[in-house]
Amino acid sequence: MAEKAGVQLGVIGALILSVTSSVAIVICNKALISSLGFPFATTLTSWHLMVTFSSLHVAQRLNAFEPKSIDLKTVMLFGILNGVSIGFLNLSLGFNSIGFYQMTKLAIIPFTVLLETVFLKKQFSQKIKLSLLVLLLGVGIASITDLNLNLLGSILSLLAIATTCVSQIMTNTIQKRLNVSSTQLLYQSAPFQAAILFVSGPLVDQSLTKQNVFAFKYSPVVLAFIILSCLISVSVNFSTFLVIGKTSPVTYQVLGHLKTCLVLGFGYTLLHDPFTERNIIGILIAIFGMGMYSYYCTHEKQKKQNGDLLPSSQIKDKDETTALLSPNGASYHEKESVEVKKSNGVLNKDSAA
Repeated sequence: MAEKAGVQLGVIGALILSVTSSVAIVICNKALISSLGFPFATTLTSWHLMVTFSSLHVAQRLNAFEPKSIDLKTVMLFGILNGVSIGFLNLSLGFNSIGFYQMTKLAIIPFTVLLETVFLKKQFSQKIKLSLLVLLLGVGIASITDLNLNLLGSILSLLAIATTCVSQIMTNTIQKRLNVSSTQLLYQSAPFQAAILFVSGPLVDQSLTKQNVFAFKYSPVVLAFIILSCLISVSVNFSTFLVIGKTSPVTYQVLGHLKTCLVLGFGYTLLHDPFTERNIIGILIAIFGMGMYSYYCTHEKQKKQNGDLLPSSQIKDKDETTALLSPNGASYHEKESVEVKKSNGVLNKDSAA
């Protein structure tokens, strides 16, 4: 019981760390990009990852954790895929309207569920699917504005959705199959993520902003906010891998939409962003959907654990009874997931911030 309580506290701690650090970095980046005029989000993300790797390297030298070797091909593929997904998300926002980009974010959850169902043979109950639908509806009402379609933007959005879903599923799968911790996986993959973004970031940012990151005039205030953003990113990146490893990609995506609602709220109270009744209604619906999701996941997990504790003879009797009472027989269980946050036309992806 003590071990189980410790695991639950660990999950709760990871969720709280992810939410607080993600909201903090979004507010910091919004001030940096909107108020201070530094629009180079992809390049900034590469700096985040370099600082994260450097911090983990120091922690490893101080024996804070033990590094674990991972197959080079696997970690390279994983790191590059994560970096590419960030690039596609930035390009998607650059070539689409804000409204269509919000639709892209919403599409990540159903695509993740689809991929896990088809390729990983996971099962999701109708109640879980309903709670996700309510959540998506609420976030959509709160955040979606206009919808303007174009061919290139649509292709980029599809690529962004596909790479983001696969990279998050890989985060969960690699940790479980190779028995590595979130810290060990992040330590191994961060250099490859940083490298791909360090090379492509300036090009992506220039195509979006028509400005050169190397020609930007860095004032002391801008440098201070960049350093603060990089420091917060260490917590963001660590908590992202921790949450996905302890839960699942779908749960992480649900958490990401909670961050969206919190950022909208903080934007109104701290930054005095425009706020309408539609925002309030959408946020309340989204929170209700998250509550449904949490309740059904907890209930079904407990039900499965109780079933596992039954003697085999009772399980057999239970299955026969269920088959008689339900046309579909016995039921299943499954718990589930770059908070991605736009800021005046520029993307901040906190999952790899």
